Amino acid sequence: MKYKIFLSALIALSSTTINAKDMNTETIKLPAEELTIMKDWDKVFPKSDKVEHKKVIFRNRYGITLVADVYIPKDAKEPLPAIAVCGPFGAVKEQSSGLYAQEMAERGFYTLAFDPSFTGESGGSPRYMTSPDINTEDFSAAIDYLVTNPKVNPEAVGIIGICGWGGIAINAAASDPRIKATVASTMYDMSRVDSNGYFDSADSADARNEMRKTLAEQRTEDFHTGTPKLGGGVPDILPEDAPQFFKDYHAYYKTERGYHPRSLNSNGGRNATAVIPWINFPLMSRAGEIENAVMIIHGEKAHSFYFGSDAYKKLNVTPGKENNKLFMVIPGASHTDLYDRKDKIPFDSIESFFHEYLK
Repeated sequence: MKYKIFLSALIALSSTTINAKDMNTETIKLPAEELTIMKDWDKVFPKSDKVEHKKVIFRNRYGITLVADVYIPKDAKEPLPAIAVCGPFGAVKEQSSGLYAQEMAERGFYTLAFDPSFTGESGGSPRYMTSPDINTEDFSAAIDYLVTNPKVNPEAVGIIGICGWGGIAINAAASDPRIKATVASTMYDMSRVDSNGYFDSADSADARNEMRKTLAEQRTEDFHTGTPKLGGGVPDILPEDAPQFFKDYHAYYKTERGYHPRSLNSNGGRNATAVIPWINFPLMSRAGEIENAVMIIHGEKAHSFYFGSDAYKKLNVTPGKENNKLFMVIPGASHTDLYDRKDKIPFDSIESFFHEYLK
């Protein structure tokens, strides 16, 4: 193992200083990535008889293979407006994103719910890693698939990001103008919460530097063991002093309502060092440059409300399109209510928004 690591480093260094033809070289063949894809329906929500369902694969710009569920309305007239869906952060497509995708397909859209890189049925190694760059790219890779699909109208493609993927969706919309409309539902700004703590309670250089030291020590340990340590998902047993939003997470991820065996949050969580790039990454830095439509949806009682409210303040009115930036507050709803409570999720408003901007 160490021999392969050191050899790879030596080859990378030598390629800049020594002519390769003068070297005594060795080719190392690494095993190809194998994906295990479930054929049976294993979602946490019932299958609709109003849509057709299938699984597809495609690659992102980094060569990572993504696996997605596609939902197509039966007897729909093609080409269709399309929506790519992902989230929550640490979930899989068999949970909330699949529910959103199936519901929107029932309403006439070609939809795609994907597992992000390093997660679920998708590829990428090491497992359970996250990256602000690669995960933003995952959305654009889904757009690649949709705009080249003959069943889809390439000028009418949008995205839905849920929870942490709401912030990533806004970042993707800022970088990819093919995304004509974006919905961020019950969103987190992952760069903000990872660098500042909840409610910005640890927003100081001293606090961040202490966290960096801890993460650096974990990197060293991971290198020695050869296996990244997991950071832990939602615990099986809640502490007595757990805040209400943590109890809400437990009620979703750890019960029959939302538990899934491939979900990071339902099990061991992301890698402990997955937080590293988010600390220095300004996720919302270009939100004000988004020209296409954006709709942010948040529950009135969500602990994460400030993420959506502040993100909305960064959006700018597009000249001639004064109403294409929206902030919708759902009375009485918590953060996780918008994961799967169909009586709380404003699907009628989401449908109207996409019909208006995906033409």
